[in-house]
Amino acid sequence: MIEGTCLCGSVTWQLDEKPDAATACNCTACRRYGVLWAYGYVDEDIKTRGETNAYVRGKALEFHFCPNCGCMAFWRGLQKDETGQTRIAVNLRLSDPTAVANIPIDHFDGLNTFDDLPRDGKCVADYWF
Repeated sequence: MIEGTCLCGSVTWQLDEKPDAATACNCTACRRYGVLWAYGYVDEDIKTRGETNAYVRGKALEFHFCPNCGCMAFWRGLQKDETGQTRIAVNLRLSDPTAVANIPIDHFDGLNTFDDLPRDGKCVADYWF
C-alpha cells in the first residue's frame, strides 16, 4: 500500500498496491502540474479522502487539488470505462519518496502523438534526487 497527502494534510489518497510504473506525461496540463501518475479505479484500488476543488478539462477528466495548499492530488475520469468503472490516477509526488523511489517511469506523449514512449531506465528517484 502507498499513501499520499497534500502539504497541509487535508487531502489524502491510498493506493492498494505498488504500481508497476509511474507515468510522466508532457500534455499541457501534466507538464504544468509536474506530476507522476499511478492509475487505478475509484473506490476499488484507489481511495481518496478530503475536500478538493476540481478543474474540469474537456469531457474526459477532472483534476482535483487541495483548496487549502493547492497540491494536485489526483485526476478522475468523468465517464465510466468499458468495464463500468471510473478511472483515477493519483500523484505519486505526494507520497513518501522512499515508498516510490524504485518505481520505473513510463513516458507518455500527451502533447503530440498520444503514444507511449520507450522506457529509458529511469525511476521516480531519478526525478527527485
